[in-house]
This record gives sequence, structure tokens and C-alpha cells, in this order.
Amino acid sequence: MIITISRESGAGGSAVARGVAKALGWRVVDNELIDEIAARSGLTPAEVVERGERAPGFLERLLRLLTRAAPEILSPPAEDPESAEARLVKITETVVAEMALEGRVVMVGRAAPAVLKGDRDGLHVKIVAPLADRIAAVSARLGGSVEAATTAVARSDANRARYHWQYYHRDWNDAAHYHLVLNTAALGLDGAVATIVGRAKTLWPAETRERRVAGDA
Repeated sequence: MIITISRESGAGGSAVARGVAKALGWRVVDNELIDEIAARSGLTPAEVVERGERAPGFLERLLRLLTRAAPEILSPPAEDPESAEARLVKITETVVAEMALEGRVVMVGRAAPAVLKGDRDGLHVKIVAPLADRIAAVSARLGGSVEAATTAVARSDANRARYHWQYYHRDWNDAAHYHLVLNTAALGLDGAVATIVGRAKTLWPAETRERRVAGDA
């Protein structure tokens, strides 16, 4: 049993994942997933996040094309950026699959719904919110300008969409790829958590439980 949380930037996906895991008494895998990918790839966690949020720049793409068209003129870099990302994708797929086998996991990001699409014992959720709300949330979190937050949100969303299409031929924005698509601006974080927890209890009644708060009877 696994719940995957995909999210638009600034929609509160990580907070929802933590709330769901706490309510069910399950393990939440967010930064831990990045740490494990970093350990296996030889990168730092910061580098894994940076590569995951970054689309290849124009100069990188141009260099790649020139190298392929005229290898006798341009020597390729030690590791082509596209090859490096593809290698990281394979490592990520392995880590996601291994953690899913443990069960009772709430996993955030890393294209987990695409990696686990054949797993019938999963609940795949996407967390969304209106653009203005997401920009405001990112601006507050980063302490920067609205313009900077707008750029950050657009860049993150665009690269997540590219990643899903490039490696899994899936439209990241297609609601049909998820069991639930929840708008946190309409439901609130608590409402989104309650909806996911309720569905999980319906799917796995014997394996879900409310975590008792200290002092409860």
C-alpha cells in the first residue's frame, strides 16, 4: 500500500503528505527519498533537487546538438547532461520501487505515479491550487518578490511536465493519471488530508488506523 502525492509548486503537497502520514500512522517519504537517490548517484541532496527542478538550458541543448552533428569539431563533455539526467531517472525509479514494496508509505514527487502505474495497491493523488494562490505561497516561503515567485512556479511546473513527458510519455496535467485531484484553495490543507485519509481507509480498512494523540482514551 502506497499513497503518492504529486503537486503543483506552491499548492501545499508536502504539507498534505505529512498530514496524511500522521493521520494513518504511515511513513512519509519526501526528503528521505532525495537523500537515498543522492547516496546512490554520488550527488549531494541539493544537486538532486537542483537537477530535478531544472530544465536543460538553451546553451546546453545547442551544445548537445552541435556535438551530435559534428563530433569531430566539438568534444562531448565528460557526461552529457541528457545522459546524466537519464541515469538519475533510472536510479530514482529503483529507489521509488523499493520504497513502495515496504508498504504503508506516503511518497512525495519524483514521478512516482508514472513509475508505479502498474501497481494496483496504490492511491495516486495530485495537489493543485489556483496560480495566484501558489505564487503567493511561494513568495511567502522564499521571502522574495512576486515576480521571482512567479518565475519559480512557472519553471518548476514546466520542468515537472517536461520530465513526465520525456521519460514516461505522460501528460502531467491529465487528471486521468491520478485517482484524486484536490484543490487546496477550495478544500484547505486539512480538507485535502481528510479526503485522502478517507479514501485510504476505504481501500485498506485493515491496514489504516488513526494515530492516537497522547492522552486520548
